Amino acid sequence: MPTLILVRHGQSQWNLENRFTGWWDVDLTDKGVAEAEAAGLLLEEKGLLPTRAFCSVQLRAIKTLHLALEACGRLWIPETKDWRLNERHYGGLTGLNKAETAEKHGDEQVKIWRRSFDVPPPPMDRDGPYDLSKDPRYAGIPIPDTESLKLTIERVLPYWESDILPVLSSGETVMISAHGNSLRALVKHLSGISDDDITGLEIPTGQPIVYDFDDNMQPGERHYLKDR
Repeated sequence: MPTLILVRHGQSQWNLENRFTGWWDVDLTDKGVAEAEAAGLLLEEKGLLPTRAFCSVQLRAIKTLHLALEACGRLWIPETKDWRLNERHYGGLTGLNKAETAEKHGDEQVKIWRRSFDVPPPPMDRDGPYDLSKDPRYAGIPIPDTESLKLTIERVLPYWESDILPVLSSGETVMISAHGNSLRALVKHLSGISDDDITGLEIPTGQPIVYDFDDNMQPGERHYLKDR
């Protein structure tokens, strides 16, 4: 039976500091490392061992994947990294403290930027401190200057259809290590969640979410592995 495992990266330094992160590369905290290792130990305990893996090209997702796979003895499985699994690009909000931004722009405006389906934050200034145009991992890639959840979905789902779903359809147990919004895009699609409702869905760090697929490649209800 094809099985999909979704894991949001463990706590990052900017999660801890309550800052908008987006595409900026931030490492895991000690707590984040522990969350990633615990996810892998849970996979081993439940006997759900990945055979293929996908992740973004961002450090926090890559480290989470490797720590989890090492903990369950699966560090050797094939893995694919792709920018289309990156976190939503937070544009001009990148690096800002969320509470301070709310004080400056108002709680309601920040809520719209964070949680609306199709309203992106202000665009990032080119040549600013978080400009990624010279980052070699994005050479030749159309780096966005901001993204809404809708725009994030528009890059995640085609990659799901073209690259991940065929692997899953062949009977593999696929693990995806990614981010709150790129995983929200997949959950929205797989669970048929509306545009309005998906903005309220929280995906906790380091907690594996599981979908089992039937013979027609229809996903069952999502559930947390800890509840399996």
